[in-house]
Amino acid sequence: MSDSTDSQGGSRAGQPTEPGDLVDVAHLVTAYYTGVPDPDVLDQQVAFGTSGHRGTSLKTSFNEAHILATTQAICDYRAQQGVDGPLFLGRDTHGLSEPAWSTALEVLAANDVTVLVDDRDAWTPTPAVSHAILRANRGKTTGLADGIVVTPSHNPPSDGGFKYNPPHGGPADTDATSVIAKRANELIAGNLRDVRMTPFSRARRHAAPYDFLGHYVDDLPTVLDIDAIREAGVRIGADPLGGASVDYWAAIADHHKIDLTVVNPLVDPTWRFMTLDWDGKIRMDCSSPSAMASLIHRKDEYAVATGNDADADRHGIVTPDGGLMNPNHFLAVAIGYLFGGHRPDWPDTARIGKTLVSSSMIDRVAASLGKPLVEVPVGFKWFVPGLIDGSFGFGGEESAGASFLRRDGSTWTTDKDGILLALLASEILATTEATPSEHYRRLVSEHGDPAYARVDAPADRVQKARLGALSPEDVTATSLAGEEITSRLTEAPGNGARIGGLKVTTESAWFAARPSGTEDVYKIYAESFRGPDHLAQVQAEAREVVGSALG
Repeated sequence: MSDSTDSQGGSRAGQPTEPGDLVDVAHLVTAYYTGVPDPDVLDQQVAFGTSGHRGTSLKTSFNEAHILATTQAICDYRAQQGVDGPLFLGRDTHGLSEPAWSTALEVLAANDVTVLVDDRDAWTPTPAVSHAILRANRGKTTGLADGIVVTPSHNPPSDGGFKYNPPHGGPADTDATSVIAKRANELIAGNLRDVRMTPFSRARRHAAPYDFLGHYVDDLPTVLDIDAIREAGVRIGADPLGGASVDYWAAIADHHKIDLTVVNPLVDPTWRFMTLDWDGKIRMDCSSPSAMASLIHRKDEYAVATGNDADADRHGIVTPDGGLMNPNHFLAVAIGYLFGGHRPDWPDTARIGKTLVSSSMIDRVAASLGKPLVEVPVGFKWFVPGLIDGSFGFGGEESAGASFLRRDGSTWTTDKDGILLALLASEILATTEATPSEHYRRLVSEHGDPAYARVDAPADRVQKARLGALSPEDVTATSLAGEEITSRLTEAPGNGARIGGLKVTTESAWFAARPSGTEDVYKIYAESFRGPDHLAQVQAEAREVVGSALG
């Protein structure tokens, strides 16, 4: 299985950075404070995607005004919702994250929000913030906590990101983000007159310390078999890719006495130590063979090597016998392992959650285990209710993000946890004496070998809107790549939510088309259990099917 987004790359993909590739951090930060967004320019407005608002100060899409307004909008929203507990505020290692973190703190303090920040005055992974929110809210119905994480995840060094996690600890749904974004843009249009803020020195004194790292690391044995990893002596190499997990990996090694080496402990907002991604950009994508080239080169030094993106909500798994695993491959292996007898205290009714653009290998694994599968639209938010009430044992998406229940069947996190999934790879090796890559080869021998890829096709704003509003009746084709079409979906079968696009399936293949939120393209995800040539035919006909439906 291969992802074509890594095969389209330029000639420098996977190569070390050069001085011309690096962002000027001083210029980036200066632009954050001096750039003033035009409220009438769409690309300069606050817009929440599946992981919050993202942009760059260099294009006036992530500036102090955006964060002042968005933080005030969050304060207004939490007041409307009656959320009056503490707010956990974390940040990753991007150059714009600390300035935005400081701005947010100034507004939160002025609104009399009790803010909890890292007691080391350091970086905080997304899963540690989710873990903290759930820990604070356990057994409570009032005084509930929520959180903000300042991160653009795996995006390039010039980008900034800002996301809100309500009291359920997971990504905010559109019922929250639409209100927050609308209010933030109103505040910007009003020249920030209704934004309350206080000087940073006073705001910093207002914030209380919280041991994000200690609570998270101490709690890991409740969700993973750390004893098995230690006793098996699994040699682990962990590469934080310059992100927020750097101190966490060192603490995990020390606290739990496992054979773990932090492969690269460096943090640098230019990310000069990275290898270039498929398109020649610096991107901390731990699922990309190009971005992970340095760790892949060292695969024989460790029994399991792992990578995380900048906020550690994604995972990359590298084995000596398989190199970097495709995210879909590891999700299938993780599900097969967890539901295959290694979590005996999970409820028998616990379901498997997957996004509808994840591999159908997961469907076949679930069927072989006799476990119910729930297919939801793209976005981790769809797994949150099931992870909270225990009805989902596992929730995962094709972009290397997942989380699962504690060993006793209770909630661990409700956001993606790249540290957790990376350590699970070592648990799998420790308890089965087989690498995750070997486990996937066994799945292939049992279920077939799917070819999977994602490609882009051009679409203007009108076409993208039309794609997002399609109905099954708009698809008139009856066959796809020589097979009868078995379903035409514009709503996810698992929960009936609109998928913002289209999915078409046959007996051995499928494609899904979704509009991009940032570019004039739509994304075509496709998979075939009949090999790469059939996959190419599926992709070609997918363009025709979508083009015909769009008119």
